[in-house]
This record gives sequence, C-alpha cells and structure tokens, in this order.
Amino acid sequence: MKQIIKNVQFIDGNRKDIVIDDGEIETVTKAYNGKGKIINVPDNMFVSPGWIDVHTHAFPKYKPYCAKPDEIGYKTGVTTVVDAGSIGADDLKLFHQMKMECVTRVFNFLNISKVGLSRRDELTDMSLIDADLFKEAQATFPEMVVGMKARMSASVVGENGTKPLVEAKKISQDTGLPVMVHVGSAPPQLDSVFHLLEKGDIVTHCFHEKANNNILTNKSTVAQAVQEALGKGVYFDVGHGTSSFSFLIAEAAKKKGIPFHSISTDIYELNQLEGPVYNLAETMTKFLAIGHSLEKVIQAVTETPAQMIGKSNLGRLEKGKAADLTFFTIDDKNVELQDSFGHVKQTNKIITPHAVMINGEYMECRTNEVIRSD
Repeated sequence: MKQIIKNVQFIDGNRKDIVIDDGEIETVTKAYNGKGKIINVPDNMFVSPGWIDVHTHAFPKYKPYCAKPDEIGYKTGVTTVVDAGSIGADDLKLFHQMKMECVTRVFNFLNISKVGLSRRDELTDMSLIDADLFKEAQATFPEMVVGMKARMSASVVGENGTKPLVEAKKISQDTGLPVMVHVGSAPPQLDSVFHLLEKGDIVTHCFHEKANNNILTNKSTVAQAVQEALGKGVYFDVGHGTSSFSFLIAEAAKKKGIPFHSISTDIYELNQLEGPVYNLAETMTKFLAIGHSLEKVIQAVTETPAQMIGKSNLGRLEKGKAADLTFFTIDDKNVELQDSFGHVKQTNKIITPHAVMINGEYMECRTNEVIRSD
C-alpha cells in the first residue's frame, strides 16, 4: 500500500505531500488526492532526505573505535552510516554479516591495511597493504565498499610518511574508488598529503587544530595546497571525533571562504556516550551555531555525502529515490556545545531528530537521548 506523508514542512518553508510506494518516492507534490496510508507529522517538524554520516566507526569488534550501526544510526536520526576504516580486507566478510542484520544502511571505506584498526599503527608495516587482497575483497562486496581509508598521521604511519597513501592511490586508479584521508599530527605534512589527492578523494578532520599541521597553518605551501585540492574537486569532511574538530579553525575557515562539504561525526561508543561528539544532530547543531544556514547543514549530511559515496539513489527528495527520510525539529533550548579541544560555544537553537524512514519503513528515534542534557 502507498504511504502518504501529508503536508510536511521542507527546509525551504514549503509544505508538500510525499508519496511512497514499494520503498521509493513516487512523487512529491503540493496536494496528493490518491489513496494510501496517511502518515501525519506535527506542524513544527521538518523533513529532509535521510541523514548520511560519512565517517563513523560502525564495527563492534575493535576497541576503542567501535560501535553498533543501529546505535549510531537510525536511533539517532541517521539513515546511512559509513564506516571509515575500522576494518581491512581481513574482516570484510564479518562486516557484511553484521550489515545484513542492521536496520540502518551501512557502507564502508575499507582500510588499506588488511588488519584495519585491530592495531592503531596499521600503516607502519607496509607489508599489511596488499593490493590484490583489497581488490578481491572489494570485488566480492562492490555495493558495500564505497572507497578506501588511509590514516595519514605520525602515530599511524611511523617512518613511512606518505608511502601508504601512494599505494592507496595506485589501488584507487585500478578500482575507481576514492580515498578518504585522515589528517592529523605531522609527519606527514598537509601539503605533501594534499598534492597526492585527486577529484573525488576526501580529506577528513578538515577542521582539526593540531599544531603546525592544520589547514590554517602559517605556511604558504599549506595555503596553496588547500586551494589546489579544492580546485581539483577534493572533498573536505568534518570528521568531528574526540580530537579532530575545532570551533576556532571552523570559524576562521568560514571567514576565509574555505568550505566544508560534509558534516560527519567520527563517532564510536565512547565519544557517543561521553562526548564531545554525542551524535550527528549535535554536530550539525554546532555548524548552525557557527552561523551556517540550515540549508547548508542539511546538504552536508544528505546530497553531498550521497555523491561522495556514489549512491545516487540517496540524498534527495524526488521521484525514484529511496524512501529514506529524517524528520526533525529546530528547538529553542540553551545548550553549551564543546569541540574536541575544550572550546565552548553557547547556542539557543538545536536540531532534534524525531523519526526516520528507511526504505519506506517509518521508525521513531530515541529523541530524549539525541541531544545530551545540560
């Protein structure tokens, strides 16, 4: 039976009916007069395409970077989670088994180290990068593997510098998959990383504040590399995390016109429960507090991440797209927001998800747990 979401408010302020049939959007129209099961939502509730969190740790095996997809997914308003490098080729079959048991849509950026985050220095040993094994794993689950992950920070690569990224780019050329690159403490330096990236690749943790290796580092070579990367079509992803998002850097980037393309959490069990991440809704709220528009914030968790992971059936509310939706409110509430470096910002507007639809199935969120109490 068709489902009709009646007179729901879009983020542009217009109200429309959304008609769902067999897990897809049949039409979006001002007033639908056909028959179907009516879904009414409160007048103050907005609808958007289902939220996509493009950087998570959605695999429960390896502590501390572990979580169950549904706990960070549909229960918090997120219809699609993308695991970012928790696993390598060794664990891909187990990851797929887990995915098949989830309500939330689950994809992954496969770690270029075959052992993934079973160890936290996974790129110190170049023998763990097995191109043939990676390509075999990706070919086995091509719908699930949307790219590869390479963590380019000192504690991960050791003496290898950008050598793992060079190998990742070779695999990228053979498979057509983008590389998501974690940037953090040097070495390697940002400019040496950015020079290797191409259109469609992703820089995550783009607004971290780590000394002498962030996008606003006072080096002309870094500033030039940032602009060159953006000019090539490299995506900048937030990847909040426990130690990778700074209000100061994000606000300075806004003033300088340095964009972000996707808002993601880098969430796992500990920073979901103890902060400073908590969930995607709170991370989105931080960007409202900085002064970005609701339209920009929503695009950064819907349309753009869908493009980044090559899933054209997601991210838009239009005919033929998957019936993945998020229903949320903008609530008046005084909240103190904290970034990863101890900086705080006050806000009186928060984003609160209330329900999702995934493949046409309507489900309520754990609203009381989404934005943590003061």
